[in-house]
Amino acid sequence: MPDMSAAPEPKIEFLCAPEDLGVIAAPLPAREAMPEWFKRLPPVDKQRLSTTDNALTVKRCMPFLDALMTGWILPLAATVRIEVLDNGQTVNTGWDFDRTMVSNHHAYQIAGHPMQPRPPNKFHNHWTIRTPKGWSCLFIPPMNQPNGVVEIAAGVVDTDEYTSLIHFPFFAIAADGLYTLEKGTPLVQVIPFRRDAMEIAAEVRAETPQEAAERQRILRATSAGDGWYRQQARDKR
Repeated sequence: MPDMSAAPEPKIEFLCAPEDLGVIAAPLPAREAMPEWFKRLPPVDKQRLSTTDNALTVKRCMPFLDALMTGWILPLAATVRIEVLDNGQTVNTGWDFDRTMVSNHHAYQIAGHPMQPRPPNKFHNHWTIRTPKGWSCLFIPPMNQPNGVVEIAAGVVDTDEYTSLIHFPFFAIAADGLYTLEKGTPLVQVIPFRRDAMEIAAEVRAETPQEAAERQRILRATSAGDGWYRQQARDKR
């Protein structure tokens, strides 16, 4: 019989207003939001095969793939137009949706930030995010899939306690011009994590001879066949 005393599996919840369900773009697992350029990329560039170049692309790089697949993607709820002027110092936005999509931050709030004089703006998110007790969420730009128009500022929120809407500051990074970000554009990557897992101790020292030998063995095994990391590390989790 199943162990009924086992703790329930941790679950992240994305909640929206009833009238928005099925109208705004919905969150989805990051593994289901792979960028088109990555889907089209062949595992091996046959034109570069040589004795000095294995011609492997990032399609065979598990750390790169894992970054794309980790967590959840919060997409842009509705289409937004962004006009960048004055060498990035002016940003105008517009949309047709009946919810606020973008507002402005004040420049003094980021005084000294390396993005200045580009102004800080803020995307409005219409999903409330809830996590179990002790869990927070890291919010970052979608890894390995920049859109070239905007860049989200990273942040961490204790989503077990703050169960209200979280909006996302951003900078327009594109050259002057008019841009359209379509509904569903990957906007933010959401990575839930247990806060107590961040309390791990650290040690900084020189490696032992045994550790050096292990490092070299793994390096050689990896270079001998691109499947080592998948078989020995990732798939054992």
